[in-house]
Amino acid sequence: MNASARPMAAIPGVGAAPLARAALWPAALLMGLSGVAALIFQILWIKQLSLIVGVQVQAIAVAVGAFFLGLAAGSWILGRRADASARPFRLYAAIELTIALLGIGVTVALAHGAPAFARGQAASAPLAWLAIILVVGIAPFFMGGTLPVLLRATGAQRIGRAGATLYAANTGGAILGALLPAFLLIPALGVRGSAAAAACLNLAAAAGAWALDRRDAVATGVPLSSAAVGPPLALPRQAKVALGLYAIAGAVAMGYEVLWSQMVVPFMSTRAFAFSIVLAVYLVGLTLGAALYARWERALGDPWRVFGLLIAGAGLVALVETALLGRWLIGVQSLAETSLLTWTGSPLAGMSARFAVAASAVVLLPTLLLGAAFPAVLRIAVPPERRGHGAGAVLACNTLGGIAGTALTGFLLLPHLGTVRSLALLTVVACCVGVAAIWQARPAAPMAKGLGVALAGAAVILGAAIPVDHLARLLPGAQAGELVFYEENQGGTVAVVEQGQGERRFRRLYIQGVSNSGDAMPSLRYMRLQALLPLIVHAGEPRSALVIGYGTGITAGALSRYPGLDRKVVAELLPGVLHAAPLFKGSYGASQDPGLERRILDGRRELLSNTQRYDLITLEPPPPSAAGVVNLYSRDFYHIAASRLNPQGIVAQWLPLPTQNLDDTRALVASFINVFPHASLWTTELHEMLLVGSMEPLPLDAARIAARFAAPQVATALAEVGVDTPAALLATWVTDHAGLARFAGPTPAVSDDRPAIEYAAWVRPREISRTLPALLAQRSEPPLISADPALTRAIAGERDELDLFYQTALAAYDGNREAWARNAPRLAAASRGNPYLRWFTGGAAE
Repeated sequence: MNASARPMAAIPGVGAAPLARAALWPAALLMGLSGVAALIFQILWIKQLSLIVGVQVQAIAVAVGAFFLGLAAGSWILGRRADASARPFRLYAAIELTIALLGIGVTVALAHGAPAFARGQAASAPLAWLAIILVVGIAPFFMGGTLPVLLRATGAQRIGRAGATLYAANTGGAILGALLPAFLLIPALGVRGSAAAAACLNLAAAAGAWALDRRDAVATGVPLSSAAVGPPLALPRQAKVALGLYAIAGAVAMGYEVLWSQMVVPFMSTRAFAFSIVLAVYLVGLTLGAALYARWERALGDPWRVFGLLIAGAGLVALVETALLGRWLIGVQSLAETSLLTWTGSPLAGMSARFAVAASAVVLLPTLLLGAAFPAVLRIAVPPERRGHGAGAVLACNTLGGIAGTALTGFLLLPHLGTVRSLALLTVVACCVGVAAIWQARPAAPMAKGLGVALAGAAVILGAAIPVDHLARLLPGAQAGELVFYEENQGGTVAVVEQGQGERRFRRLYIQGVSNSGDAMPSLRYMRLQALLPLIVHAGEPRSALVIGYGTGITAGALSRYPGLDRKVVAELLPGVLHAAPLFKGSYGASQDPGLERRILDGRRELLSNTQRYDLITLEPPPPSAAGVVNLYSRDFYHIAASRLNPQGIVAQWLPLPTQNLDDTRALVASFINVFPHASLWTTELHEMLLVGSMEPLPLDAARIAARFAAPQVATALAEVGVDTPAALLATWVTDHAGLARFAGPTPAVSDDRPAIEYAAWVRPREISRTLPALLAQRSEPPLISADPALTRAIAGERDELDLFYQTALAAYDGNREAWARNAPRLAAASRGNPYLRWFTGGAAE
């Protein structure tokens, strides 16, 4: 894999110079450096592209496709140029230098590209996308030429052995490149600093190649300005057949990768560490496969037969592994986590072991076979006299096939057939490729042909035997409840699980195997307050509202309770979430509300691409530690949101407490108050708080708040979740901008370039018992205007009730039985008229 999540191997050139044999291992070192740098750039650019084009799968697919198109074009064109070069090491040095310069330039351009792309798309969408394709594809064009050029430089080797060696070196470097951004570079250096580090590796590779060029020039007496050799000739028919089959194999392999990302969902986390480890294991398989082929090349025999059996075998192994997946894997994961945690004392190391076990169970063996297949096809498709050309053609065809396979699997097979049936179909295609390759072998081997056909038949039988909902049954929530909804598509897996008993039965929404929200009483409370609290305290007359993230629909549905809203919009990324919406209670029929405009778009892209302004923008994204989500909590995002507010407009940001460590919560608060000069904090539920910010003063007028609260639908909606008076609402006030600033202290704000919270340490146990008291320590009296003494007393009484509940809950978290026993009778008495408190004290919500 040439710095990407797909195979891109190396091909040795043939040359008469005896020095080329000695250059293989230095060249492998250069290839390793190049692989590290290229994968770092790819990870950074995909992250940046999501902020420009949005995180919709279609947009990201186009942007990433541009990256691979650049690789394919570079492999083809620079591979031909390599055969015409008498000084390939010098050409390689120039390529690496160019990659370093372009890598920095592209990273800087993408960092500032979102507003320009939004304006360009409004003026001319095709031109805007063409600009993205050119920017993203130019550096990969040169990356695609590194392997053919360097392999041309090491031409005095057996094609299979040299190809496998350099392939293994390149993918081995890519393993490191997959891990470094999440575990070290981005947390320490930020996005642009990580790009600079990657560029330094390219420069080191360029310097090494220049030294090798000068060494060879001195040893052979070739002048430094020697002329290029003649142009390459056409590839033979056998090579063209191999290229066609390998293009199909590349499509199948990338289809596997799309499906594997769904298969590991029940056993993984949404943290960036998890995705990095899966990618690293994928690359480990390719590296081991190539290394094993290099070791056993002579013993393996005819490359056609080997190539065919490896491609067919990889698919069948992937299908068998799918059938065997079960809850047993969680036990093995737990054992690995416990062992490494005991050995290192690091929760992150333990969780990494857990992810590595899951990834190994799903992708390691198939990728090992795919990695061994690449050098085999090189022996077929690369003539000795045209190694650069042949290498470039192999890489280009494989890359183009991969682009097609990703698109077909993600946008056609997965949504219509599901993961299991899609995998079975791809396996059958792989077996057909294998049979076609085996039939090319000379002399023909009837046993091998029969084996290829048998593998195809086995794939059909096994694919039909695996239940369609096999993976759905493995979801964590499905083990403790009833699966009532399940949908797979290219954007992610969406499931709804029903849990609990009797009147306390509720449903939870799972996205990519991770619980996001539900319709239990705690969720109902904070989600209704997420919409209604900022509308009630609004300093103007709110007429429009945008909800970012539909979830269960409770927040969007609460908007319908507030009179006077003329425009209600919700931006939701996954269609499956909207499809599951009718299953949740408490949303007031939001899924059928004709007055609610639903846009299938990620929230950031909605604000960038649409000039509409709102009186309220309320957000309820996944937790900020989830991969790709932190940019909805960053200072840069809040600047965008502030630009889409009407005068006196409000941004309301959900602030979960148990999903990140205390210092990370300080960083989240710092990013919010860095933008909004008028900010306040409200406690909406034991585990959640709400940041409310405005660019203009936000006075709390007691009379206006009481009048808005008195609207029948508003009062009913809030009373159902334990907020039955204006005093109960105002008792949830915690602090103002000054108190938030004291809490945040000197902690740096979260930014797009420094999204450290996405890569923060694993959350400590019972972190809420640290974070909640630290926030409540900043509590002040709500700065009410025209408040009478009776309201003030009522607020104090409601706050005492909340404090009693919070103290009792924290005592339970800390195992303080004495405090729990002391507070329990008082809490039981307070909960009689409060459905929210009754949920925790054992009563049923009405």
